[in-house]
Amino acid sequence: MNSDINIPQFPKSYWQQSVSLPDFPKLSESIKTDIGIVGGGITGITAAYLLTKEGLDVTLIDAGQILNGVTGHTTAKITAQHGIIYDELIKHFGKDNATLYHQACLDAKQFIENTIRTHHIDCDYQQEDAYIFTNSDAYLSQLETEKEAYNQLDIDSELSNSMPLEIPVKSVLKMKNQAQFHPLKYLKILADEALSNGLQIYEETTATDVEHNKRPAIITREGERINCQYVIQASHYPFYDGEGFYPTRMYPERSYIVAVKTPQHFPGGMYINAESPTHSVRSVNMDDEDLWLIAGENHKPGQGQSTMKHYEALQDYAAKHFGISEYVYRWSAQDLTTMDKVPYIGPVTKNEDNVFVATGYRKWGMTNGTIAAQIITDRILDKDNPYHKLYTPSRFQADPSIREFTKMNADVAKHMIRGKLEYTNDNVSSLKTDDATVTRVNGKRTGVYKDEDNQLYAVDTTCKHLGCEVNWNSGDRTWDCPCHGSRYSYTGEVIEGPAKEPLNKVELEQQ
Repeated sequence: MNSDINIPQFPKSYWQQSVSLPDFPKLSESIKTDIGIVGGGITGITAAYLLTKEGLDVTLIDAGQILNGVTGHTTAKITAQHGIIYDELIKHFGKDNATLYHQACLDAKQFIENTIRTHHIDCDYQQEDAYIFTNSDAYLSQLETEKEAYNQLDIDSELSNSMPLEIPVKSVLKMKNQAQFHPLKYLKILADEALSNGLQIYEETTATDVEHNKRPAIITREGERINCQYVIQASHYPFYDGEGFYPTRMYPERSYIVAVKTPQHFPGGMYINAESPTHSVRSVNMDDEDLWLIAGENHKPGQGQSTMKHYEALQDYAAKHFGISEYVYRWSAQDLTTMDKVPYIGPVTKNEDNVFVATGYRKWGMTNGTIAAQIITDRILDKDNPYHKLYTPSRFQADPSIREFTKMNADVAKHMIRGKLEYTNDNVSSLKTDDATVTRVNGKRTGVYKDEDNQLYAVDTTCKHLGCEVNWNSGDRTWDCPCHGSRYSYTGEVIEGPAKEPLNKVELEQQ
C-alpha cells in the first residue's frame, strides 16, 4: 500500500457529499393517510412519486434522513448485468422467468431514462456497456456458460478476451447499452415532484410494528400511529415480518467503496470481476476530473478480519492497476440476498395483501428498487404487472432454497453460540483513542469505544434482534451483528435493522 496517500479518516459517500438535501421534521402525532411508506431510498421515493401522481395521500417516514441508507452508498449502476446470474436463473426458474427478470431490469432502466427526460433531471446519466471479466482460468467456463444463457435470452452481448479498462484479463462478457447516474440528484427531483403532489415526509421516525384493526397502522418507536390503507416496507430490512420469517430467508453482506483520482483517463464502461474477492470499477465526473469508484471486498457483517483491511485492499488494487494521485472518499454499504437470489417484492405474506415488502436486492438496487416501486404501485392501483409472480415473497422453491436455508441458519447458530462462549479479557485502560475492544463488565460481554477526546462509550454487545453478539467494525466505527446484519453506532443506536431497539448502555467504573 502506498504510504504517501492519506486514507480519509471518516467514511463519507461521494453521492451524499455532492448533493444538498432538505431536512424534514420528526413525526410528533398520530396521523391518517392512504399509503404509509417506511424508508426513504430509491424504492420508497419512487413509489411515493408514482402514487402521488395518481392523487393518493402518501406519507413517508425514515428512521434517519432520507437517501442516507443503502441508496446513498451504492455504486449506482443501472444494469441488468447482476453478476453471473442468468444461467442460474434458467436452471432454477426456467427460461421464461429468466427472460422476465432481464426484461424487468430493462424496463427499470427505461423508466429511469424516461423520468429523467420528463423532468429534465441533471443527474450525470450516461449510457455505458457493462462488463464481467476474469483473469482466472477457473472462471473461464463460467463466463462461457453465462454467454450461452445470454444467447438463449437474446441479450445483446459479446464474449471476448479484451475490454477498454487496461488490466490483465483472460475473458470478458459484455452486456451492451446499460447505464449509470448520480442516484441522489435523480431521487431529489422525484422527491420534490412528490412533495408538490402532497407527499408528507418525516425523518428521525422509526417504525417498529404494524398493527391491524380494519386497516393497518404503522407504530413508531415513540408510540405514534400512522393509520393507512396500505403499508410499503421500503426499509431495506423488513421491520415487520408478519410471520414471513425473513431473517431465515436472507443473508446480509457488507461491501466497500473507495473513490480515488488516478493519473489515467477513465476509458468508459462499468466493470466487475467474476472471481472473489469482488472488484467493481466505474467513474464519476467531479470538477471535470475522473473520480474512480473501486468497490467490492464482500463479507458478512460482524465476521472476518478488521474492516479497515477491506478498504486497504481496495486501495492496494487501485494503486496496483491504475495508480492513485489522491484518495478522496471511502464508504461502505450493506445489502441482503435471498435464498434464490431474486428479490422479495409484494405482500409480506399470502394473507396480508395490504402490507408490502421490498427487499433482497443483492447489491443491484437501482434496477431492483425501481422494479419494486412499480410492482407495488400497480398492486395498490389494481393494475396488472407482468413481474409480480416472479418476485412474490411467498415463493419457496426446493432448489436451491432448501440448501441455502440450511446453510444460512447453520451459520447463524454457529455465531450465536461462539459469541456467548467467547472468552474476553481485554484491558480497557490500555485502549487507544478511536478504537474499541470487547471485555466483560459484571460478567456481561461489553463493547467499549474510546473517542479522540478519551471519552469511553460502553454497550452490552447482545443484539436486540435475536440475541447474537455484535462485533466491532473498525472501518465504519459501528457494532455489527454477524447473524442477521443489524448495525449500531458506537453509542449503541440502531443504524440498520432488523434490530429495532438500541443496545443497552453499560456503566463503567472510573478507570
